[in-house]
Amino acid sequence: MSFPLPSQLRLLALGLLLPTLSLAQTPAPAPAAPAPITTPQWYLLDPKLDGVMGVSATRAYSELLQGRASTTVTVAIIDAGIDTAHVDLKRMLWHNPKEIAGNGKDDDQNGYVDDAYGWSFLGGPDGRNVDIDTYEDTRMLARLQPRFKGKTRTTVPAAQRADYDLYVKVNKSYNDKLKENTQRLKEIEQAYTENQQGVAAVKQALNVPALDTATLHHPPTTDPELLAVTQGLYQNLLQAGYPSLEAVLEEIKEALNDTKNQLNYSLNLKFDPRGVVKDNPNDVKERRYGNHDLYGPEPSHGTHVAGIIGADRDNGLGILGLASNVRLMAVRAVPNGDERDKDVANAIRYAVDNGASIINMSFGKYYSPQRAAVEEAIRYAGSKGVLLVHSAGNESKNLDQEMQYPSPVFQNGQRIPNMITVGASARTNDADLTAEFSNYGRHAVDVFAPGNQIYSTVPGSKYANKSGTSMAAPVVTGIAAVLKSYFPSLTSTQLKRIILQSAEPVHTQVHQPGTKKLVDFRELSETGGVVNLYRAVELARQQTAQ
Repeated sequence: MSFPLPSQLRLLALGLLLPTLSLAQTPAPAPAAPAPITTPQWYLLDPKLDGVMGVSATRAYSELLQGRASTTVTVAIIDAGIDTAHVDLKRMLWHNPKEIAGNGKDDDQNGYVDDAYGWSFLGGPDGRNVDIDTYEDTRMLARLQPRFKGKTRTTVPAAQRADYDLYVKVNKSYNDKLKENTQRLKEIEQAYTENQQGVAAVKQALNVPALDTATLHHPPTTDPELLAVTQGLYQNLLQAGYPSLEAVLEEIKEALNDTKNQLNYSLNLKFDPRGVVKDNPNDVKERRYGNHDLYGPEPSHGTHVAGIIGADRDNGLGILGLASNVRLMAVRAVPNGDERDKDVANAIRYAVDNGASIINMSFGKYYSPQRAAVEEAIRYAGSKGVLLVHSAGNESKNLDQEMQYPSPVFQNGQRIPNMITVGASARTNDADLTAEFSNYGRHAVDVFAPGNQIYSTVPGSKYANKSGTSMAAPVVTGIAAVLKSYFPSLTSTQLKRIILQSAEPVHTQVHQPGTKKLVDFRELSETGGVVNLYRAVELARQQTAQ
């Protein structure tokens, strides 16, 4: 699990600062920025009324839902962890009514001690936790390499050739990742150093402590060349949705650390952190392991996801979650690296057994050696009427050509009826509507949702912008929670149908993710649209006669 790395490094791609920038140079004119919006949560706004490609949540609440009765909906978030003390989340947490927190006992006899607010399948009995784990192809290569390294297909017994073919495939994907990340590390290190120096130079020239939009919009200088620099930076910050140049540097630093971790750990054939959990990773029937630490080593990702879905709408603080009458259940199963199929299957079962109506799954990978166990859990969720919302992934890939897991289809080819796969969109209805990192697929991806520069909760009762299909999925989860709350009779398949049928149609020519090639937006997903809460509520009212 990681956030997408912007192509060519977001800071450089947007031209916010150039490595060769000097204050004696006048930068090229910045592209015109979209009109500023009054809230950093652009994704709640309405395409027609506000001119941005939001999901019309603000409009839905004011025009369709005000004064209407609702029921409480439990949403499980399978992720890296949640900061349960966050001021905008703590009132919205799910509480296990049969468990007494902190008494060291399994009060409800479900096999999980002190699971008062959720459970972690990444923790050990001594309180330690898995933080970084390997990629699935790293694990598979470590297992297959001793058998097949140095051999050819003709020298391998016929009975082993399927495994040999898998070894060849995994070896290539592993080495591609190793090469890509090695090159990426060099580029990011250079970009971070150069742009850090550039930011410092501008701050020194202006004699200011920080370069936020307010300072850059009205800089304390009359120097025409310096004014030209600051104006270009200001316009690009607006366009990119960043509050300051320091925030951009922080994102690049995060990408730098993430890439180092991938090389040092996730792509390390000898690294295996699983020993702290004290389970048998190969036993998919094993259910009772883990601990109750929901924060974990790094809960930034899960905390951000949680805020999108259900940040407190009534406390007058921070942001507004999409769903108002919701309880958020934290289930840790996603490390920094690839999640394990066994943990995903158990996390789904835990969520279902503890009353979740909707499960958010902002993770994914390209190998699934225990796929059958995950699909069995998905079928179990379906039998209990639970909707699963899954992020499409951040590699700019066509999922019609390369499968990502959990897949939208079962191994028998049947479409999974209780799962929605979500791509990421941006706020302008133009060629840049598709997030450049988002996976897509005319058949494999159901719908797009806002996932670029999404403002939400992060640990320490703070807030930040993050991008990824990991952010798009909880937008859909939040919409599903609203529908289930106000129209409780809706089943998981009905929720899915309404969300997809009510998606805002888009007829714009957009960049195919990862390229500059223009394609019809409707060719990138099954619906060819962006989810819209207002339209979904209208459709739910019609179909339930409520």
